[in-house]
This record gives sequence, C-alpha cells and structure tokens, in this order.
Amino acid sequence: MDNVSKVENQYGEDQIQVLEGLEPVRKRPGMYIGSTDERGLHHLVTEIVDNSIDEALAGYCDTIEVEINKDGSCTVTDNGRGIPTGIHKKEGKSAVELVLTKLHAGGKFGGGGYKVSGGLHGVGSSVVNALSEWFEVEVFQNGNHYKQTYNRGVPQRDLAIIGKADKTGTKITFMPDADIFETVTFDYDLIKSRLREHAFLNKGIKIIAKDHREGKEDVLHFEGGIREFVEQLNISRETVFPKPIYIEEQVDGGVVELCFQYNDSYNEVIHAYANNINTHEGGTHLDGFKKALTKVINDYGHKQKILKDTEKLSGEDVREGLTAIISVKLEEPQFEGQTKTKLGNSFMQGVVSKVVVEKFGEYLEENPKEARELIMKSVTAQRAREAARNAREMTRRKGVLETNSLPGKLADCSERDPKLCEIYIVEGDSAGGTAKQGRDRRFQAILPLRGKILNVEKARLNRILENAEIKAMATAFGAGIGAEFDISKLRYDKIICMTDADVDGAHIRILLLTFFYRYMRPLLEQGHVYSAMPPLYRVSKGKQEVYCYSDEERENAVKEMGGASKCEVQRYKGLGEMDKEQLWETTMNPSNRSLVQIQMKDAVEAEQIFTLLMGEDPVLRRQFIEENAKLVTDLDI
Repeated sequence: MDNVSKVENQYGEDQIQVLEGLEPVRKRPGMYIGSTDERGLHHLVTEIVDNSIDEALAGYCDTIEVEINKDGSCTVTDNGRGIPTGIHKKEGKSAVELVLTKLHAGGKFGGGGYKVSGGLHGVGSSVVNALSEWFEVEVFQNGNHYKQTYNRGVPQRDLAIIGKADKTGTKITFMPDADIFETVTFDYDLIKSRLREHAFLNKGIKIIAKDHREGKEDVLHFEGGIREFVEQLNISRETVFPKPIYIEEQVDGGVVELCFQYNDSYNEVIHAYANNINTHEGGTHLDGFKKALTKVINDYGHKQKILKDTEKLSGEDVREGLTAIISVKLEEPQFEGQTKTKLGNSFMQGVVSKVVVEKFGEYLEENPKEARELIMKSVTAQRAREAARNAREMTRRKGVLETNSLPGKLADCSERDPKLCEIYIVEGDSAGGTAKQGRDRRFQAILPLRGKILNVEKARLNRILENAEIKAMATAFGAGIGAEFDISKLRYDKIICMTDADVDGAHIRILLLTFFYRYMRPLLEQGHVYSAMPPLYRVSKGKQEVYCYSDEERENAVKEMGGASKCEVQRYKGLGEMDKEQLWETTMNPSNRSLVQIQMKDAVEAEQIFTLLMGEDPVLRRQFIEENAKLVTDLDI
C-alpha cells in the first residue's frame, strides 16, 4: 500500500462519473463476465473484492473479509472509506445507487477517485448487482450505517441510514441469480486461491476467507509479499541463490515489483500481474523482464570470460529453473489478447527492462559465486536443449512425430473431425486389447502404454524425447511437444486416461498429468483431459447385475438383492478382468460411462502439487499424502 501515493482529494460523490445504464447486462452477461458457468460465477466475487483491493492500493484499506454464507450468498467487507453516500448533483441520486445501477459509474474514469485500480472496465459492482437475485450494500461513513437493497439490479428503496457507526468501510452481500448461472454454488478453494494471490501481491493486507457452510476459515496475510510467494513456490526445491532476488522501484507512471529465484528443476515458472490482474497471456512487462534477464546474464558471462565471445545463451537457456513473480501497477493499464489478460502499455517493456538490467546486474557483480553457478547452469541447459533439438530433428526425419506416421500400437478411429474424436490412454497391452475390441471404432481411438512413463519432473527434454511411450502419445495427438505444442493441430477433443483403480493406476495417472502439465499445458487449461471411472465391483443375482463405483454403492446393491448370502460380488482389480462388453458398457459407452474432467483451477497450486508429488523431497510428499489421503477420490488440479 505504500507503493502508491494516497489520493490528495477526497473520494466523494463528485468523483463519480456516469456513462450508461444497466440494461444490457442481463441480456448478454457473457460480454461482461466472460461466461455464465462456474468461472463466470466466481468472477462476481473477484469484481467486488477488486474494489476493496483498489481501496487498499489507494492506501485506505488494510483488511478485507470474504464469506460464503450458509444460504449460498457471498459477503465482502472492507475497512476502506466506503462508497460515497452523498447525492450526486447531476443525477439526483445517491452515489451508492449510481455505482450499483449504472455501467461505467465509479471513481475510476478520470474523476480523481483512484490513481491505480484493478478493475478492467470499472463495471464490477453494477454487473454483480444486475446478475444477482438479491443484493445488499451497507456503507459505514460519516458516523452513520447506511443500507440499500436490490432485486436483480432494481433498487427496492432509497439508501437509508439504519444506525450509527464508529468505523468506515463497505459491506456487500449478494446471491447469484440461478436464472443466469449454470451453477450458483461457490467453490471455497477456488475463491481462497484468488484471495491468496491478492494477499501476496499486496504485502501487509489481511484477507480473511470464511466458509460458513463447512466452518472453514483462513487468514491470508503476507508481510513479505511476493518474496513469500516465490519462497512458497520453491519450497520443495534446491535453490541456486540462498534468498530470492527482490526489486521494487517507483517509476514514471507506476511501480515495478519483481522477485525471482533459480532452483534445480528444468522448468520455468513465471507469474506476471498488472494492477493485481493475472496477465496469463503475458504482455510488455513480461517481455521486458525476459529480454533484460537474457542480456544481463550474457553480458556478465562475457565480461567475466565465463562465456566465449562467440557464445550466446538464449532466453530459454537462462530461464531454466527460474521461479519469478512480476507485479506492475500503473495508472492507465491497457489490456489486450483473447481474454483481455495481456498487458499492452508499450512503455512498460522499457521500464521493466531498465530496472532488471540495473538491479540484477548489480546483484551478479556483488555475488560472483552465485553468478558463475547460474551461468554454468544455463550453459548446461543450452547443451541439453541442443541435444533435444537434434533428437527432435532425428525423430522428424524418421517420421516419428509426423501425423502421417502414427505409432504402430495406436488403434485409430475412422472419424477425421477432431471435435468428434476421443483417445483412450490405456494401462497395459492386455487392457488395451480389450479396449480395442470393445470400443466404437468410428470415434474412439486406443493407445496402450507399456508400464509407467518417464517422470518428466526429473528429466530434461532431450531425455524425455527418447522415451517410447511419450513419443507415441506426442505422435498420436499430433500437436507437438513443449514450446512447439500447437493445440490447433490436436487430433482428439477428449484425451481419456483409463487406468486400473489401484495405487499403480493412480501413479500412472499422476505421471501422465505431470507430462501434460509440463509439456502440453493447454490440454489441461482448455479442458481436454479426462479420467475414466471403471467400476470397482459387479454385484449379481441370477440375471440381475449392478456395477458399483464405490464401497457404499456395493453395500446398497447387496442390501437391495437380499444380502451377501444371496448375491455374488466380484471385485475388479484391473481393467483386464472385464470382457469387451463389460468394459464398453461400464467405462466407454458415452451414454453410461462416468468421466472426470481434469480441471486446472489454480495454476499456482497446480505448480506446487506437481513439484511436491513428483519432485525430489520425500518428506514433503509423505506429509502431503498423509494429510490428503482420506480426502481424495480423484485428482482435481
């Protein structure tokens, strides 16, 4: 909060500017919140919280509380200045009502209310109001407690004083409209992960998350800010530098805050933010960071004669094993890209680059031991990358990665429209054979895997490309691997992991998901990966039979058939124990089967889980398994 100077003039009704009304929101909600599915639902919470964060950025708020109430509604409370309650001279209504009933009415349109804000379009509160069955706003200001209620965006009465107050702030409670959203059930973990990001990015702010449905509460408070963010991401890694490198600079037009640290892994993890918004598609701030990092390391390596004059490390080489958080705050952010999460302000590239060149250059000069270790790590990465490039070229010449030379073990489908096709990744040749016999050849392809694939968390790309099972998958999918992965070339809309319902099967699924996450991440981000759910039991009595997917279902089936003595219970230890008809009917028939879509709801948490489960630290892995073993029925990242 000390990064941005306080606004000199007061935040009052005169700073509220009005551009248009609410009418379009309920007709076309997707235009304002992206979608009406679970993602859109949770965006409502984000919009309200962002307003409280903007108060924090302006220096007026240090505590935010977000509650999921027992009735399913959500409450967001902050101790900021409170939405202005005075009557707007031009509109003749309270500023509170204008903010909540007019699109583009707020303190973020040049009225002097905020210097820096996270709202993309400044439409947040009014859109949430329009898309809520009911909405209540309470403001604590001028010694008074104000309240106003709305139904689907329509005020039910004027803003009124309902009591006295010895504090300031805003409290908003809303119930999402079930007529608008596909689901109105909030996911506490999803909300908590976004709030955790806010707490990291705004050091010192306290965010309290509560779920009154299940009695959960988390206090998210990080005095170290993004330093702690990097440390948490690297918690199970061996690091090159003992402490993360932290840089914070006031610059013309905003603030640049960076923190990064190298570890012994082969992956780069960079999260970039602009005004607290996760810029998934990158942008000028990320470009400036990457270019400066490459320049500084090459310049230092040449100056110290660690690198030959003709040697030059690439950006990929110097970013191997890098964990970085980039957070910029600026007055007029311009967002681009398909999802409006790419920063477009051109000046920010030069600003970030200048800061990194100066500060990181100084660090390397002052820490020659760590600098040399980093450069040698980058040189090793360069050699491995060259080996991977050669391996890739070799496989191309042999036709291994070309779609017109599919792997011999693949039983492909006849349909050629990828949107209609699905591929089963099956554990073992035996189950693969049964699946090939039982499938619908028109749209279902089968690729059997022999044994467990390579743990890609512990290997560089050149070794990964040598693994037969990984080559078979990459070739079958047809979209490439790693930096060359192009999801537009994907040959199947659904990639279904079908493994035995035992520990080995679960391990194979984790290995597959780790590979997808590291080298084909768009598959997870865009929802193409599924886990098949084969039955655990078959309960039969004469010609009557029931397939059961849990112990509870088995017990209920046994009871319905008259007890254990009157029926037969078969436990399936593996897919190979089912014949082709049973496998089709229970696990592959689209009208009967159960598929679990593997969703990547939180990239930060996914990163930590994969590193923890598949990395080098057995103590942390054991602790995680002990804490979560009873909770997990299937993996949802």
